[in-house]
Amino acid sequence: MGYCTVADITNTIAQTLTSATADTTNDLGSLSNLLNIGNELDKNLIPDEVVDYYIQLADNEIDGILSELYSTPFTETVTFEGTLYSEVSEYNPYIVLERNSALSAGDIVLLIDASSGQQERHVIEASVGIATYSTVTAIPYYFPENTRILRLSYPPPIRFISARLASAAIYDKYWAAEASPNTSKFGESMRAQAHDRLNDVLKGTIVLHGQHRVGRRFVNPNLIDQYGLPNNGDLTRNPAGR
Repeated sequence: MGYCTVADITNTIAQTLTSATADTTNDLGSLSNLLNIGNELDKNLIPDEVVDYYIQLADNEIDGILSELYSTPFTETVTFEGTLYSEVSEYNPYIVLERNSALSAGDIVLLIDASSGQQERHVIEASVGIATYSTVTAIPYYFPENTRILRLSYPPPIRFISARLASAAIYDKYWAAEASPNTSKFGESMRAQAHDRLNDVLKGTIVLHGQHRVGRRFVNPNLIDQYGLPNNGDLTRNPAGR
């Protein structure tokens, strides 16, 4: 499982192609979108395997840069826990929660039925109503009311960085490579945003909570030795004045 999902790539790249269409019509006589990601046969489609490959490359770059401060690869943590308000079945394919939450497109959720032990992992596709969400793939099993639902995520901004590095590589490969120069302003902007966030982590401006930090002295992350602070930052060794 990569640090970001195919849905993150789709949402990131699609913003650059909102007004673009193909030069030729499809079987129905209409102009199709230039961007499409999935496994169905289509002339303008990027296979999921290719997207997963570029996500893996982006994740490897992140691990290589941040391995001096954290134990990599990073692990998922639970950032939200709730219960289903109504059952998930063939008559109701949506995830309906007891209260509105911060779930959004691209979030990974885990459904856990304590009575049967059944677990299902899915990606949120969109919010279709108040506390009601659709998933990218259909939920094939029955989950009763009060089923636990967990949101799993990597510490911010790992998902943000991975999605932008992978999107930049895919965009330059499939579109900008046909032009001169073979790198796009979009790709440069995405890479710049990603490396800015990586530098924030390296400087200590952003701390990746829930991850094992590699300390400098005796490899102990709990010691007071500072590994990086923001500009003009300071760390008091004796805050109580003793």
